[in-house]
Amino acid sequence: MDYSEKLADSIKSVKPSGIRRFFDIVNEMDNVISLSVGEPDFKTPWHVRQAGIRSLELGRTWYTPNRGFKELCEEIAKFYERKYNITYNPYEDVVVTVGGSEAIDIAIRCLAAHGDEVLIPQPSFVCYEPLTVMAGATPVIIETKAQDNFRLTAAQIEEHITERTKLLILPYPNNPTGAIMEREDLEAVAELVKKHDLMVLSDEIYSELTYCGKMHISIASVDGMKERTVVINGFSKAYAMTGWRLGYALGPKEIIAMMTKLHQFCIMSAPTTAQYAAIEALRNGDGDIEHMRSEYDMRRRLVVDSLNAMGLSTFTPEGAFYAFPCIKSTGLSSEDFCTRLLRSKHVALVPGSAFGESGEGYVRLSYSYSLKHLKQALRLIEEFIKEL
Repeated sequence: MDYSEKLADSIKSVKPSGIRRFFDIVNEMDNVISLSVGEPDFKTPWHVRQAGIRSLELGRTWYTPNRGFKELCEEIAKFYERKYNITYNPYEDVVVTVGGSEAIDIAIRCLAAHGDEVLIPQPSFVCYEPLTVMAGATPVIIETKAQDNFRLTAAQIEEHITERTKLLILPYPNNPTGAIMEREDLEAVAELVKKHDLMVLSDEIYSELTYCGKMHISIASVDGMKERTVVINGFSKAYAMTGWRLGYALGPKEIIAMMTKLHQFCIMSAPTTAQYAAIEALRNGDGDIEHMRSEYDMRRRLVVDSLNAMGLSTFTPEGAFYAFPCIKSTGLSSEDFCTRLLRSKHVALVPGSAFGESGEGYVRLSYSYSLKHLKQALRLIEEFIKEL
């Protein structure tokens, strides 16, 4: 049977993740130092794991409410109030999802449809463009540049707005560049969003991982933007809970109600055990975040200094846990660079092209790994550069 005629065109047209493709290659090889996946090398803090274990011991293995446990929604709302001075109603403005990825998916599907255009800055995480296509909307790519510190400017946005523009994706702190947005940047973007009556999806999954004394600013905290913004966040990065698969969205109750309806039919509810663990993380996990952020900061400085020293010009990331060195001086494409490095030195990075065409000429290196692995990898990358 020819299944190509049975499958939906909107799914067939989407390319597989470039990150996962390299991840799969790595799994087929021995003795590879992989800096390719954005996964903390820390274990989930013990007190958080203990809360999950305790819930299992008590037999708490039933479905949760569709939106998530009331206690968890309350803690999420408290977290955003004390961290970012934004007040949300925990019973109407919050939905708990299976990772931040599900929250992004259902937000795009609720806010954009056939005929709508979605503005997507790139380089950026791999999911925004395909999810937009699968929702039936049209992605409009905005290229951010190293000379602007990979920040999105209001002028760039305005160049791409048409009468069909419906939604702006705001992915900061940014994966893969490590760029952040300052308050003045966000205020300029907010004025444009209000002028053109747009909605914003603000992916803030790395909100707790900022450096140089700079705190994350949510665009939802800018005047007039809370009612125009769906905030996406979760537990994977800040609390080293990638495998627990838990995220959430905050936004206007009317939009969250529609997202919850979609979540209700495609997922039902987020994992019960993970929700009990997340309650503990929000209540007592600030110290864990501080410890991990301090460790990432040390690794960040080591990685950036080392890459620049070996001749790979590297923007200094101010958020997340990635470096995005420019490899144009080698004369190789990002795909060739990563493939040859992997084959010859058994070090895995991700081609910048995986994050959009504007990522070509760069590679992504995650410094969420141990110092031992980072030092080994950096030594081998330097050997590779010298041998080219």
